[in-house]
Amino acid sequence: MSADIVSPTHRSKIMSMIRGKNTQPEMAVRSVCHEMGLRYRLHRKDLIGKPDLVFPKHRLCIFVHGCFWHRHTDCKYAYTPKSRQDFWLPKLAKNVERDKNAQEALKNDGWRVAIIWECQTKNRELLRTEIQKIFKLNI
Repeated sequence: MSADIVSPTHRSKIMSMIRGKNTQPEMAVRSVCHEMGLRYRLHRKDLIGKPDLVFPKHRLCIFVHGCFWHRHTDCKYAYTPKSRQDFWLPKLAKNVERDKNAQEALKNDGWRVAIIWECQTKNRELLRTEIQKIFKLNI
């Protein structure tokens, strides 16, 4: 196992800057949805998992997941850290389990759930196509 190349204090500062809301991928999804005339609510605390975008009219929740943090299968951004795997592997596995439980609970409450991955937000036209598929729109 290789040692971390930065001090614990610096690593803590780096990690504290990682945001959970209003991330660049989330903002891209919000922008495209707004362009398409889709109106939504953000981070509804009354719904399990606090979905990133909620479309009450469509009974739809969209989660915008970071490929690394939520373990996007076969994605180059979902790499596994080489150091401190005893820390990272359980942490990342808990994220996946929490996601699964939240999605299941929302579906049981009558919501449709969609995931948009960080890597899907890199190309605006592909993102638009993905959102159209989610809503089954021909805009």
